Amino acid sequence: MNPELLAKMFEFNHYCVQKNTEGLTHEDSLVQPHPGGNCLNWVLGHLVATRNLILKLLGAPPIWNDEEAALYIRGSKPMQNADNAHSFEKILSDYNRSQEVILNALNGMSEDVMETKIDEETLGQKLSGLHFHEAYHVGQTGLLRRIAGKEGAIK
Repeated sequence: MNPELLAKMFEFNHYCVQKNTEGLTHEDSLVQPHPGGNCLNWVLGHLVATRNLILKLLGAPPIWNDEEAALYIRGSKPMQNADNAHSFEKILSDYNRSQEVILNALNGMSEDVMETKIDEETLGQKLSGLHFHEAYHVGQTGLLRRIAGKEGAIK
């Protein structure tokens, strides 16, 4: 896996998140899709929580501690009570901060490091899988923007 290519892929995700969240408020981020699913606040918080795994693989400290991430981890209950949600502004800020760390780590990495074995996979394979997971949820941000009553941002 080419680390510069992977960095570029994370840049595409970041661009889409920036466009899809532009002009949205905290209240917009809490609009629940019907008949089910998670709101934009949860999806973007989930990305930050998942980026903790990416940062760990890259040897960087997490953006959120376990308590901050708990509402947004896989298998957590759908966000029913907005009082527990992190502010949308905080989530966006932390997502942006994680972006800088990820790009800095990948842009200085060699392809040889990406071939390092971790359990049954290479570092590159693990990071590629986590990127796919993120891209899946990034696509949801466009739909959740429209569910919140806003015009689509990427045309």
